[in-house]
Amino acid sequence: MEVVSIFGFFMFFGLLIIILNIVTSIWAYRDSIRKGNSKEYAIVVLIGTLFFPIIGLIIYLVIRND
Repeated sequence: MEVVSIFGFFMFFGLLIIILNIVTSIWAYRDSIRKGNSKEYAIVVLIGTLFFPIIGLIIYLVIRND
């Protein structure tokens, strides 16, 4: 019984991480479009933050124009 609850906890935590990754990637894409960047640049940002979540988001936050 205890193994099942631990497994369920890790599955729930993993699902939350995946959802957070998707939400931050969509935010970065929309923010890039809102800042006036091209669609191609925004798609590169979206793909970068989807496949490299932490590093991609940090790099985007550093290079985005304010």
